[in-house]
Amino acid sequence: MINTVVFDMDGTILDTIPGLKYAMTEALRRAGYRAEFTDEQTKGLFGSGVNAAIRRALALVGQSPAGTDGISAAAGHSPAGTDSAAAAVRGSGLKVGEASEEEILRIKSIYMPIYEACCVDGSFPYEGIPELLRDLKDAGYKTAVVSNKPDAAVKPLAEKYFPGLFDLAVGEREGIRRKPAPDMVLEALRLLGTDPSEAVYVGDSEVDLETAANSSLPCIAVDWGFRSREHIESLGAGPIVSAPAEIMSLLE
Repeated sequence: MINTVVFDMDGTILDTIPGLKYAMTEALRRAGYRAEFTDEQTKGLFGSGVNAAIRRALALVGQSPAGTDGISAAAGHSPAGTDSAAAAVRGSGLKVGEASEEEILRIKSIYMPIYEACCVDGSFPYEGIPELLRDLKDAGYKTAVVSNKPDAAVKPLAEKYFPGLFDLAVGEREGIRRKPAPDMVLEALRLLGTDPSEAVYVGDSEVDLETAANSSLPCIAVDWGFRSREHIESLGAGPIVSAPAEIMSLLE
């Protein structure tokens, strides 16, 4: 009997693209790169944590700061074309270049305060999600959001847009492996007092499908998020829903 629903955040319950796009663009500019990302490119950057997002961003704009051989994504100067680059990012085979770990951490130190300042106002609930969460609560389900977004952003976002609707909200933090490792999900279930056999996972990307499988949870995929329906279908996802109300119907 399912009594707990675990949600991904970005692309599943919240459209966080405006804040993510602004923060990544601004961070790279402050770090000395020429960068501008479309919404579609931004969707492809995120899902595996901030460090991975920065590596993917650098692969799109070029590895060197502006003034040497840096490439402006906005100008369409990617050797493969920006559309091709965006498609590569959305898939699983992106070549992320040779950016050093030191450079990733330098850019991350710029990115984090920018995003923390804009993440709440740069995010919006998907239509129907607040109603779904209220219905789940009224029906007695326990709910959690588990995200690879930094924990310092996850909690205020959950409190701002879904006050009182999540029993638990957790993000990436030191000492626990990020998704698709099962650690964050299993820790959330432990804190909720839920056996994995009593839970279902809801997400929008390949990372979520892997996370559910690694956590031994069934997965409901959504097609309104950061990955297209065609992409998640190609990975064998099922069931796939097109509206939040369908999740409640599946549970019932």
